[in-house]
Order: sequence, then C-alpha cells, then structure tokens
Amino acid sequence: MTTGATVWLTGLPSAGKTTIAHELAARLREQGRPAEVLDGDEIREFLSAGLGFSREDRHTNVQRIGFVAELLARNGVIALVPVIAPYADSREAVRTRHEANGTPYVEVHVATPVEVCAVRDVKGLYARQAAGELTGLTGVDDPYEEPEKPDLRIESQHQTVQESAAAVHAVLSERGLA
Repeated sequence: MTTGATVWLTGLPSAGKTTIAHELAARLREQGRPAEVLDGDEIREFLSAGLGFSREDRHTNVQRIGFVAELLARNGVIALVPVIAPYADSREAVRTRHEANGTPYVEVHVATPVEVCAVRDVKGLYARQAAGELTGLTGVDDPYEEPEKPDLRIESQHQTVQESAAAVHAVLSERGLA
C-alpha cells in the first residue's frame, strides 16, 4: 500500500488554506495519489455540528478532524486539512496522535498577514467583525497561536496558488509521500 499522510494547513481565515489544499489535491490525483480535502466548514456542518467557538469546542473540533485525517492517512490517503486550528496545544495533540500511530504528518503554516486576509475576506467575516456583527474572529479579537516550527511556512501573498501548492508538494516529495 502507498503511504498516506496528513497535511495540516493552519492559518488565519482567508489566508488561502483551502484554495492551496484543493490545488494540491488536484495535483496529487493527477499523479494517481488518493487525496481528500477535509474542509473545516464542511466538518463543522457534518461532524462537529453543535460545537461553538469556545476554546474547548475548537479543541474538540480539531481533535475530531485530526482523528479522521489520521484514519485516512494510515489507509494510504493524503489527507489535506485546511483548518485554522488556532491553538498550538490542539495542533500538537493531533501531531502526537499521528506519531503514536506511525502516520506521517506535515504542518504547513499559511502565514498570510491579517491585513491581507481582511482584504481577501472570502466569507465576509472581517467585514462583519468590523461592523460589530461578529466577535471571536481568530487573529482579530480571538487568539491565533502561530506555529513555532512548522514543516513549511507559506506567505501566500507573495506567490501564486500554484506556487504554494508546489511548495507543499515538494515537502511531500522530499519525504517520499508524493
């Protein structure tokens, strides 16, 4: 069986995580590699319905996603996880689970500055927060703990989506995973 892996793309809302994940998934599938994108919004709708955005609920959501990703990865799938996961301890718990099971794990920090994310504002979250309609926006009025030592740091504002996906693909290739 081909080795799978989890690629966790963490970063602020509108950083480009999901766009990069879908571009990378297409590239992997063209190579005949099974790849799945575990989109944070879809997971919240179907797997984590009922959870809010408290620190505890965010941790629970990340652990659920981490469990599914590890399950896919240990069965040969490249699980691409474009999920904010704002807390370092939650991300570390996911990494530890992968290590305990011998499953490859790659953490990618999509390090797009909040000012750029606010301009992109894919879902209108920054505008709603500025208008006082939304509180608890990660990186604005709720914490985001940047990874100290990610496997890869991408500054998406300085490169195309294709270049960002290629950078992640290169890390996977170096590790014999793509």
